[in-house]
Amino acid sequence: MMDIKKIVILGSTGSIGRSTLEVVERFPDRFKVIGLTTNNSTDLLLKQVRRFKPTYVAIANHESYIKVKEILSLEGCHVLEGSSGLIEVATLKDADIVVASIVGSAGLIPTYHAIQSGKTIALANKEVLVSAGDIFKKIAEDKSVKILPVDSEHSAVFQCLQGQNFKSIRRLLLTASGGPFFGMKKENLKTVTVDEALCHPNWSMGRKITIDSATLMNKGLEIIEAHHLFGIEHKNIEAVIHRQSIVHSLVEFTDGSIICQMSNPDMKGPIAYALSYPERLDNVMKQVDLISIGTLTFEKPDTQTFPCLMLAYVALDTGGSMPAVLNAANEVAVDMFLRKKIGFNQIPVIIDKVMSIHNPVHSEDIDVILEIDRWARVKAREVIER
Repeated sequence: MMDIKKIVILGSTGSIGRSTLEVVERFPDRFKVIGLTTNNSTDLLLKQVRRFKPTYVAIANHESYIKVKEILSLEGCHVLEGSSGLIEVATLKDADIVVASIVGSAGLIPTYHAIQSGKTIALANKEVLVSAGDIFKKIAEDKSVKILPVDSEHSAVFQCLQGQNFKSIRRLLLTASGGPFFGMKKENLKTVTVDEALCHPNWSMGRKITIDSATLMNKGLEIIEAHHLFGIEHKNIEAVIHRQSIVHSLVEFTDGSIICQMSNPDMKGPIAYALSYPERLDNVMKQVDLISIGTLTFEKPDTQTFPCLMLAYVALDTGGSMPAVLNAANEVAVDMFLRKKIGFNQIPVIIDKVMSIHNPVHSEDIDVILEIDRWARVKAREVIER
């Protein structure tokens, strides 16, 4: 009989967390949830606890913790609070795999401690490697920890590279849908609304990542993450617009051949592969009907209209703490756009201004990176206020 993998989900009430629980629910003989965390989505957390019966739960927000602590305790959970609670759940002794799906830089510290404790990581939080990729890679190597990608593009590359010699890689091609504003010019984007930006043509995702997809920053962050995950120079990692979202990434080899990974746009696919690796689970996604799709297209990104992609290349080329600044300034700018405080076209302008006043440093101390993250957020807000 196959051992059941014990799973912790950091950010269980977010989009990736909910999809992960759908996979767990379909394969109860393979997976058991022992820990869940949320920031403040306590109503959904309570439903998840009653369905999956984890032993430990952590709630980051103090008011939310107070609100449901007694209720969750009656459900048989050890209920923990704040960042220390997140860390305790992330490092549970019995956990076989930790799904790191907390959105943004808030996921850095619990993921850092999960790696330090030797846990296999199913990584859905791209900001972890964007902000502190060198630090996390070194710790993972020192602790012999596997980091299994959950982003559909990185999972696709990971799958394409199974059994391959990394020295024979020429370039990685990460596909992007182009978002809801594909084909539009900068002038057309001055008045787009939050609701319009959240209408992704193919994927159902959280609000922040959906805006990142619309600006192409999501692809920029993925290029930085791919550099750290696979050790490929950024000049050999490219983005291509692929409107159908069927091909999730391609790997070109030195002999000129290309291998790609294809599936319907469904995050349960890469999640299930990370949880079950190196095996595959049966019937996770709907089969691809190539006949009905008919045509697969690939186009060059318009970086004049969507400059966030080039800002990510600049940050990666500069190195050091610059990617952390890029990420932090982007999080603030996207949040302000979602609050209708700034326009869509102002997002890259704010990021560029914060990057231009930052003197990058190289550090192996996670606390230094977190302090730079805080600095960049303050500066981004100052830029917005001006």
